Amino acid sequence: MEFDFKLPGLGKPESSRPKRVAEAVKNELNMLLLQRVGDPTLSGTLVSRVAVTPDLKLAKVYFTVPSGKGRGAAQKGMNRAKGFFRSHLAKILNLRYTPDLAFYFDELSEEAARIDTLFREIEQERKDDEQA
Repeated sequence: MEFDFKLPGLGKPESSRPKRVAEAVKNELNMLLLQRVGDPTLSGTLVSRVAVTPDLKLAKVYFTVPSGKGRGAAQKGMNRAKGFFRSHLAKILNLRYTPDLAFYFDELSEEAARIDTLFREIEQERKDDEQA
């Protein structure tokens, strides 16, 4: 039998600070990608979401690339620019420790686009069936 330890009064309440730091990291990285990064493999790359651990030491950065661009090249470019990103975040964010950055391709946006396409196909089939 498993117990639910998330009862009121048990344990620490979830802090909103990691969410605020994640939002600040996302905004700064998007600004850097749009304005200051000169790597052509990163043109059009955007940060879609950031997840920061509760101790603020690791930030998982999820990014998207425009259709037609290679995600492997963008992944390598993001990893190459990791030091630049981290040093900029250290200057801008007033944190004791600058989070280490881990980059992941965000497949959520591709999945959403695929599901949207399926819904449009279903809608088109229904219209075709009604006309027939």
